[in-house]
Amino acid sequence: MWIRPQRIAMRSFHFLEFQTHSCYHFFIQNRINNQITAKELRVINDTGDNLGVMKLEDALALAKEKFLDLIEIAPMAQPPVARIMSFDKFRYQQGKEERKQRNAQKQKELKQVQITPRSALNDLQIKARKAEEFLNEGHKVTISLFLRGREKANKDWALKKMREFINMITVSHEITMEPKQGGRGFLAQIAKK
Repeated sequence: MWIRPQRIAMRSFHFLEFQTHSCYHFFIQNRINNQITAKELRVINDTGDNLGVMKLEDALALAKEKFLDLIEIAPMAQPPVARIMSFDKFRYQQGKEERKQRNAQKQKELKQVQITPRSALNDLQIKARKAEEFLNEGHKVTISLFLRGREKANKDWALKKMREFINMITVSHEITMEPKQGGRGFLAQIAKK
C-alpha cells in the first residue's frame, strides 16, 4: 500500500520539474503547464468533456489536483484550447498519429515491373496485369526492360518491345517518363490518368 503515495509524489515532482528540463524545449511543439502564456483557456478534461473557458491559474490548479499536465493543443484558437491529460500519454498518441500518416504516405509509392524482350507472351500478360493492379491502387509504375549480352546492341528492337508491353496495359494510363536507357536496359514510367 505504500507504493501509491510514492507514485503520487513522483508525479507531482514530474509536474514541477518538467518546465525547466532542457530536453522538453527541443522536442515539444505544444506548450505545457507553466509554458502556456494565454490568460484564459478553453479546457477539456482527461475524459474529453469540455469544461468551458477558465483562467490559466484555475486550469493549472485543476490539472495539478488530478496529478496530470495541462497541454495547449490549439494555440491559435480564440481562446486557446488546452487539455488536461498525462503528457506521456499525449506524446504516445502524437507518435502513433505520425506513424499512421507516414504509413499512408508509403502506400502511394513507386512500384517496379521488370521484363525481358525475349519473354513469352503469357509472361508479359501476367506482368501487364500486375502493372494494372499497381496502377489501380494509385501507384506509379516503373517498367524496366532488362537486356543481356548482344541484345544491348539492338536498341531499336528493345524500344519496340518496351512499347508493345506498355500497349498491353489496358488501364488508362499516361507515360510520365519516356523510355530511356538506364541501368542494364531501358526504363519507362507510367501513372494512371
